[in-house]
Amino acid sequence: MMDDGSLDRAFAALADPVRRAIVARLSRGPATVNQLAEPFAITLQAVSRHISVLESAGLVWRTREAQRRPVHLDAAALERLTSWIDRYRLEAEARYRRLDDLLAEGQQNTDKESAS
Repeated sequence: MMDDGSLDRAFAALADPVRRAIVARLSRGPATVNQLAEPFAITLQAVSRHISVLESAGLVWRTREAQRRPVHLDAAALERLTSWIDRYRLEAEARYRRLDDLLAEGQQNTDKESAS
């Protein structure tokens, strides 16, 4: 379970389209800052700052491989976000199912009254 501070940092980090694109790219595997910067018309320094925000939010981490410092997606962190969202989605779906049942019951009663 994620605490409110972790959720706030993660969602704030994902609010930026460049950071979402970085996360999407990292979902295919680790990449260097240079590789992550390729599709963007921004500086390497700007991409590094975006990565730092994602890292502070606990969504990515870095390793050192000789001269390279690949960035990795923390799939478990995304799973925790998904679980948090799913909990509320499932509650909302249950409410809608109850509403559908009530509406269907009301329609059946209206149909019966009309037939009489």
